[in-house]
Amino acid sequence: MITAARLAARELRGGLKGGLRGFRIFLLCLMLGVAAIAAVGTVRTAIEAGLEREGARLLGGDAEAELTYRFATPEERAWLGSLGPRVSEVVDFRSLAVADPDGRGDRALTQVKAVDDLYPLIGEVELDPPLPLARALDGGALPSLVMERVLADRLALEVGDRVRLGTQDFTLSAILTRYPDNSTAGFGLGPRTIVRTEDLANSGLLAEGTLFNTLYRIDLPATADLDALAGEAGRLWQDRGLRWRDARDGAGGTQEVVERLGRFLVLVGLSGLAVGGVGVSAAVGAYLAAKAEVIATLRTLGASRAMIFASYFLQIGALGLVGVVLGLVLGAGLPQLLAPWIKTQLPVPAEFALYWGPLGEALLYGVLAMLLFTLWPLARAGDIRAATLFRDALAGGPRLPRPPYLIATAVILAVLLAAASYFQGAVALTLWTAAGIAGALLLLALVATLARGLARRLSGRTRGWPTLRLALGSIGAQGGEAVPVVLSLGLGLTVLATVGQIDGNLRRAISGDLPAIAPSYFVVDIQPDQIDGFRERLSANPAVERLEAAPMLRGLIARINGVPAEDYAGGHWVLQGDRGITYSATPPPGTTITAGEWWPEDYAGPPLVSVAAEEGGEMGLKLGDTITVNVLGRDIEASIASFREVDFQSAGIGFILALNPSALQGAPHSWIATVYSTEEAEGPILRDLAEAYPNITAIRIRDAVDEAQRIIEGATSAIRVAALATLATGFLVLIGAAAAGERARAWEAAILKTLGAGRPLILRSFALRAALLGLAAGVVALGAGLLGAWAVMTFVMDGDFHVVWGNALAIIGGGTLATLLTGLLFALRPLSVRPARMLRARE
Repeated sequence: MITAARLAARELRGGLKGGLRGFRIFLLCLMLGVAAIAAVGTVRTAIEAGLEREGARLLGGDAEAELTYRFATPEERAWLGSLGPRVSEVVDFRSLAVADPDGRGDRALTQVKAVDDLYPLIGEVELDPPLPLARALDGGALPSLVMERVLADRLALEVGDRVRLGTQDFTLSAILTRYPDNSTAGFGLGPRTIVRTEDLANSGLLAEGTLFNTLYRIDLPATADLDALAGEAGRLWQDRGLRWRDARDGAGGTQEVVERLGRFLVLVGLSGLAVGGVGVSAAVGAYLAAKAEVIATLRTLGASRAMIFASYFLQIGALGLVGVVLGLVLGAGLPQLLAPWIKTQLPVPAEFALYWGPLGEALLYGVLAMLLFTLWPLARAGDIRAATLFRDALAGGPRLPRPPYLIATAVILAVLLAAASYFQGAVALTLWTAAGIAGALLLLALVATLARGLARRLSGRTRGWPTLRLALGSIGAQGGEAVPVVLSLGLGLTVLATVGQIDGNLRRAISGDLPAIAPSYFVVDIQPDQIDGFRERLSANPAVERLEAAPMLRGLIARINGVPAEDYAGGHWVLQGDRGITYSATPPPGTTITAGEWWPEDYAGPPLVSVAAEEGGEMGLKLGDTITVNVLGRDIEASIASFREVDFQSAGIGFILALNPSALQGAPHSWIATVYSTEEAEGPILRDLAEAYPNITAIRIRDAVDEAQRIIEGATSAIRVAALATLATGFLVLIGAAAAGERARAWEAAILKTLGAGRPLILRSFALRAALLGLAAGVVALGAGLLGAWAVMTFVMDGDFHVVWGNALAIIGGGTLATLLTGLLFALRPLSVRPARMLRARE
């Protein structure tokens, strides 16, 4: 090892004097791949740290108890009051805000937060003009409210204008610029409005059965045991529908979204590292090929295979660590540099600092990837024999290294996958990603090999087409550019194609089919004494094409067959939170019963329930099983009488559970409805309903679609950036392959010029060669991307898949254009070399 280290140091000194020519792409590939993973990990950790630090502020207190569609009973309120000195009550619901109610009457959906005098327990509400929230809500002749600027602008409201919620008029006293308990990170169907709960007494918006959540925020003592309180809350009140969380989960679902998106981005970054690995392997192979005579000379002087391997392993390892460290510096420094801008773009708090966890993870990935992609060319270097002292020594050796190196490669790959699975906490996703990368690489290598063989066959049949013949001959040449170009560019394009197809299909799933099948409005909070008039009013309106209505309550599935639901069916989404429940004496129109029977119309026996067939099957339910549903604190145990088809993709009314009417007799509830009409008639219908029934809330489906698209755009933008980083790495590898082949092009141009070919012919052949390789890479990348996107949409998102042709054509065109430009860039200098000089130098 001492001799190997001395040889490595001397060669490195010589390389440093030469500017490390040939290793720039090697360093850039490692640096970019590691930097992408480190930057994603740093930003994710910064957000998680911000959410943890601001957990209590985002929650609105040290702990929160949530009730659905009811207020706490005196018993519950007394227990909450015993936990801390202050308990704040917040009511959250949606409503329509009406501007200038006696005039133009413009309407917009808003998310209302009705508060008490203690709100907010933690943090401050910021208003424009700046004044305390209590004073802003004091009011005068009319009660006051504050709303976010986007809502005020949408309704063309100024401070001092009149606005109506339900049947109650308010004065807009200030613009809401920031509020502390924003645990949903701005994900909602409407901008925020804040009012006092007592001012809604005459609004008709909080009647029994209407849709609202009541949140009780508690200021706990510093000595409070959060785990013990959570256990006590579950033991005392879980059966009454009370949901408990504390500041450790202050961000709620937002934190889970951040974690999942971060994991996916890191896996995309690992794909970029795999793309860079192709360039790393090619750079090491080219370097060792240039050192073939040196290695052969060392073997002549008695150097063993082990010493040769150790010497070059130390060289490549030292250079690789330089690339990895540079990547860590870039990945850690870039988020710090851009922190002010990133914070303005994020809807959640972020605390940027130097986090060693993501940097250590990126370091591990970088080192393992370097070892994985350099081991084979290094292993082959040791196989050069002393008798081989001429060019092409390395290329002429065995293609596969000896068994010990194959075993070492398998071990490194296993460690890399195990590390990724451990750090990302998603074993299946990591393994499927790795399988996708390996499959894409294998497919690209296979296609490149087939393309090379096909080009050799076709080149002999293109007489009379010299440009095409020369291009095909170059592609089919042994040791040519076909494999590295198709591999490097193809894998980057594959990642981009997969992301683009998933993005397009998600958008299509949300909005593409909706105009043909979806209702115009989803109407909630229709009171039982209003439903008959509501139906008559809309049935008499010729612009209404169809109307569907159903009673609705909300309930938690507490037990299945007497066993806690979570224990029986795991973490199925139906059990996560409360679900809509309806009742009906007869099957609703269009109902398809898949098993069992509906109850008789006059049935008055023990409670029966009909369950959505697909979800019931996923939870392992069967006819005769019992489901205990907690509705407004009351347990209802019902036997499963039937299963039925429920289509949630139609945006119409669909319920997981439907009970017989007598099972819910006396329970306060409201009705929901879907209204189908032409787009032109939506505005007049909404104004007519809002004037006749001010307490109802109509949610425009197109607005909900726009909000869903906004959320998807935010997520896919981050994923596209990561995919573009992968593509940039592939482009670097492509440049490296083109640069490495520059000398071969110069030799080829010199021979062709000697034989009488002109520069235009040679340039056209170079351009056509590059375009054909780019086209092959783009087509294969598109096929692999379509397969990957289909798998994600079908097996992960349970949706339909359709080819997004715009993205597909862009991938093919982009691959062709990238290789064409790179090929032309590195063809200019070979064309300018004089044949005599090149041939004399080669001789």
